Amino acid sequence: MHALDPADDAGFAAWHHVYETSARHELGDVASVWQLEELRALMQDPARHSRTAGWSAVLDGETVGAGWMRTPMLDNLELAEIDVHVLPAHRRRGVGSALLAGLEDEARARGRRVLTGLASWPYAAGSAGAGASGPEFASATGFGLALSEVQRELPLPVADEVLAGLADDAAPAHAAYTLRSWSGPVPDELLHGWAEITSTLATEAPTGDLELEPEAVSTEAVREREATIARQGRTKYNTVALSASGEVVAYSDLATTVHEPGRAYQWGTLVHRAHRGHRLGLAVKVANLRLLQRERPDVTRLTTYNAEVNAHMIGVNEALGFRPVARLGDFQKKLG
Repeated sequence: MHALDPADDAGFAAWHHVYETSARHELGDVASVWQLEELRALMQDPARHSRTAGWSAVLDGETVGAGWMRTPMLDNLELAEIDVHVLPAHRRRGVGSALLAGLEDEARARGRRVLTGLASWPYAAGSAGAGASGPEFASATGFGLALSEVQRELPLPVADEVLAGLADDAAPAHAAYTLRSWSGPVPDELLHGWAEITSTLATEAPTGDLELEPEAVSTEAVREREATIARQGRTKYNTVALSASGEVVAYSDLATTVHEPGRAYQWGTLVHRAHRGHRLGLAVKVANLRLLQRERPDVTRLTTYNAEVNAHMIGVNEALGFRPVARLGDFQKKLG
């Protein structure tokens, strides 16, 4: 296992080729793949909130395996998020297992005892992904499926009358709240409220058996992430719901990237527990989609993920027109 240097153009391109080829092997165009310059910017990120690095497995001079790891630095200090990919032609030869073993050693060296990883598979393979390469590898190496998610896609644009109808139908339930939308960085006057509500997404959304703690509330981390997003060539589109006192009580955000024209990705959507029951989830998602379609008419598809048990948000997405295209599993392993 060789440490990856993001400044080494040839080595980084070979590493990314393995990752992308592996990710697209079963899902094709449906796959959600980090683009090369997005990952390079992430690994060159000097941010204090987390650390991301990659490693390559090289066989006879050819890069055949790609691994990477993210470790939070402000919270979840026992957690390491990892990813392992092997070229399809080189699978079942021990490359993935050797790469994973190296990542586990690195995680231990960083003082981490809980590993999490994601794996995608075709929708038809069911909630557990029986027979799919990712879940099979995870199971064989001691990872358990902690949360099953569904990947959905929405063809864009959604007709204005559909969005207007959904917004008008929900409006009476949240008359006491104000919606505010923008693209790019969070306005200064909303920064602390944004940091507070987004820091709870990982634990307020369904987590299954994942061992997680809330993220630290840090306005500095928000600004650091925004700087990374800019270097990655991404643009964020955001909507919040504000209470009568001006508190940020709900949000939805999505992103586009110059490296993947025509596609957008839904990131988070969350309503504060004390303010649920006012159809704010639907309200912020519809407002944000309207913002995207207004500013980016070139975007023709929107990708999102939902835990299978999150019936409410699935209902919101289905009302917008999202349909399932694949599955995603959150896997976890505790190191001895």
